[in-house]
Amino acid sequence: MTTPSAEGARPADAGRASPPDSHVTDATDGADAMDPDNTPQASTDPPASDPSAPPLLSLVDIGKSFGPVRVLSHITLDIPVGQVTAVVGDNGAGKSTLIKTISGIYHQDEGQILWQGRQVHLHTPKDATDLGIATVYQDLALADNLDIVANMFLGHELVKHFQLDEIGMEKSARQTLADLSVVTVRSVRQAVGSLSGGQRQAVAVARAVMRQAKLVILDEPTAALGVTQTRVVLDLIKRLKSQNIAVIVISHNLNDVQSVADRIAVLRLGRLVAVGPASQYDAESIVDLMTTGTSKRLAATPAEPSAGSSSEH
Repeated sequence: MTTPSAEGARPADAGRASPPDSHVTDATDGADAMDPDNTPQASTDPPASDPSAPPLLSLVDIGKSFGPVRVLSHITLDIPVGQVTAVVGDNGAGKSTLIKTISGIYHQDEGQILWQGRQVHLHTPKDATDLGIATVYQDLALADNLDIVANMFLGHELVKHFQLDEIGMEKSARQTLADLSVVTVRSVRQAVGSLSGGQRQAVAVARAVMRQAKLVILDEPTAALGVTQTRVVLDLIKRLKSQNIAVIVISHNLNDVQSVADRIAVLRLGRLVAVGPASQYDAESIVDLMTTGTSKRLAATPAEPSAGSSSEH
């Protein structure tokens, strides 16, 4: 039985034209299509500046298993340019597996990944990086014994006359931090080990931006940060959006999510149970969706996901 929908509500992939030169079929067609009873709740997003342009990233019917454990099932999600999409869910919902699939660490078992309307195959993290996908994990992957400049250029050092271009790297690092309005760092030659949590997060994000990232994925960016440092990181996310960079935020902090997100996607037991504009959800409805897959606080209620074991990796 089809889930009832309120006026203006529609599935996340409804009304989206098939991208050019791709062989993508609608996620509701075919033998492996999503069961109508599992259709995620959604509503129409605000119109983009160019409605005919495809999303920056599209996940179409993505599935992933580890042995007998089904971790992701029929995930269909668009990531628009210049918007912040928050992916939320309880532990074991599949958030980490989803971002690692987008980042090229895992390869999906089913479905397609489209980048700017064309199908891509992400077999390694380098494949994702080459497209413009940068992931900032919770541990940040920074070298505490090196300064900010060395961390931002680690593995991508500039060379001039067969020597490291220290001056060029320092100027570039300083300019990138300035463009992101990072003003709390005393010096770009300061050791990263001496920075606060918010400053370290800023350095990790600046490194991604400097490498021409078009999509930045932030994994729990405000975890274990104080109020002031959290504000620094949230302001940084807003500045990424202002530079027309797409952002995916994975977070358990619903207050942070609601303060920066344009769109919210809710995962439960490896399924996308709801997606839509952030204005459609309040904290109570998000918690309802995370825990039960449905919420009476919303105009349209998604069906309960099919039973089955799932684990986040």
